[in-house]
Amino acid sequence: MAEGLARITFDADQITAVNQAVGVAEELVSNFYKFSGSQMLQLNYDIKTAVQLEPHEIVDAHFAQIMRYRAQKKDSLLEVDATDLYRICLQDHAILAAVNRFRHLRLYPFMLYIVCHELIHVVRFRRFLQHFHVAPEERQLEEIRVHHATREMLSKANIDDIGPVFEFYCKWQEAFEEMGEIVTPSAD
Repeated sequence: MAEGLARITFDADQITAVNQAVGVAEELVSNFYKFSGSQMLQLNYDIKTAVQLEPHEIVDAHFAQIMRYRAQKKDSLLEVDATDLYRICLQDHAILAAVNRFRHLRLYPFMLYIVCHELIHVVRFRRFLQHFHVAPEERQLEEIRVHHATREMLSKANIDDIGPVFEFYCKWQEAFEEMGEIVTPSAD
């Protein structure tokens, strides 16, 4: 655990905001990719907060992480009955630390961005646009692609207080892109 980062969890009011953000994020992602309700269900994901996570699903360095599990029908021995389940593990302590540290961030739009971002990853895994396990350089490029898609999606929606979230991630993305230039220098 990172020094000074207490394992705080969402309170009841914050869980309400998280649940609202999840509902809107699912709708936005469904509309963005033109999915029907049944297509969204076929993504086979769930979203959990800290109190629902296993110890190995908790990290300090991210606001959320995706875990991939192999789900199989009970009593089935056939490989074709197995499918991937993607668990979006929200890191309450890291999210709340950012909201508390950066006073211009509001929980609901911040959560909306985080959940949309993670759902886009799930869509990309499910559509085979991105492999789940990749080298760090490819992971960086994928993060940039997903942040661009998240911003595009949320820019088209009328979300109160989303501007500060874009500013927060813009600074992150600039640093990330600079890191990418170091990892993959140009051939001058």
